[in-house]
Amino acid sequence: MESYISEWLNLIIRFAHLVTGIAWIGASFYFIWLDNHLQKPPTWKDEKGIKGDLWAVHGGGFYEVAKYKLAPPEIPTTLHWFKWEAYTTWITGFLLLTLMFYIGAESYLIDKRIFDLTQIQAVAIGLGSIAFGVGSYEILVRTKLKDHGLILGFILIGLATALSYGLTQVFSARGAYMHMGAIIGTIMAGNVFFGIIPSQKALVKAVEEGTKPDLAFGLNAKLRSTHNTYTTLPILFIMISNHYPMTYNHQANWLVLVAIIFITAAIRQYFVLRHFGKQKPIIFIGAIIAMLLLAYLIAPKSIEISPALKNQSIDLTKVESIIVSRCASCHSNIPTDDVFKIAPAGIVFTDIESIQPWAARIKARVIDSKDMPFNNKTNMTDEERQYLALWLEKGNE
Repeated sequence: MESYISEWLNLIIRFAHLVTGIAWIGASFYFIWLDNHLQKPPTWKDEKGIKGDLWAVHGGGFYEVAKYKLAPPEIPTTLHWFKWEAYTTWITGFLLLTLMFYIGAESYLIDKRIFDLTQIQAVAIGLGSIAFGVGSYEILVRTKLKDHGLILGFILIGLATALSYGLTQVFSARGAYMHMGAIIGTIMAGNVFFGIIPSQKALVKAVEEGTKPDLAFGLNAKLRSTHNTYTTLPILFIMISNHYPMTYNHQANWLVLVAIIFITAAIRQYFVLRHFGKQKPIIFIGAIIAMLLLAYLIAPKSIEISPALKNQSIDLTKVESIIVSRCASCHSNIPTDDVFKIAPAGIVFTDIESIQPWAARIKARVIDSKDMPFNNKTNMTDEERQYLALWLEKGNE
């Protein structure tokens, strides 16, 4: 019953994280698009302090949106704020991180082949890495470096690279990637909490008091909002990365992650420029070429099969024995694994007939990426992997 409750908690929190994340990212994308599409207003609107306006049609109606240079003469009765989308995304994300990687640290976060940690040590390092990453960002963005975007950008990239490398040296590959996601996500939520909302409150207060708003507040919010824009696609990749072990299980997984952060940020840059009417297809094409090059560079190498083994004929009974003994603790009708009480993805291995349809998936996860068995907790040997590779090479028959 405990594992059943855990599954439901996982489902509910993950679903809530997905929904709130869509709301936050959707609002973020919309306002960036809106801000970049504002046009110079007519003279009479300019005299009222309007910086730009935009007309749109949606859902069977016309919309007119206007943005003030700083603030309107008075605050309207109803003023919509966009903050809880960010806060609830972070809260649900942290709950999910806690449930899977902290409570379940021994299964998902700790890989004794990389570093032998206790649960308390792993959780402490995880929380410490988040605090260090977010704290470093907050210190940097509050200095004069905020006025030198290029320099600040290089420093932040260096920090992200160091964190990516460090995390992959102590955590499981999945755990390292998810903690980089937690760091980036906390920075993004922090940008809302520490920068964007306080700046907006200061603008509102200035209008209510009849004083001139400080332009610095708007610039601070704009800077942090821009940072969030370029980290959106990287964090979306990290959210789904646990489905793609060819990235996180590569021996240079930290470098793969940094490369994907670069590539996805470049794609976002292309669309941001496009909003301004600046067509820079070279950026988009370059990002696609870089992704293809990355895919080529990290492609799995063919597993070396010993000459003595290669000359043997395949014994399907032995194939069945390997899969059942190493994989069926999770992939069975009644799993005996201490974590998975329901067969992951509904895949059940009972005999060779139930194994053969999954040959391509077995090659991807067991042979190419060696992601399965999960953290190799059933101790599949290299010789067994070679035998499965030979079976697959000879046509799964």
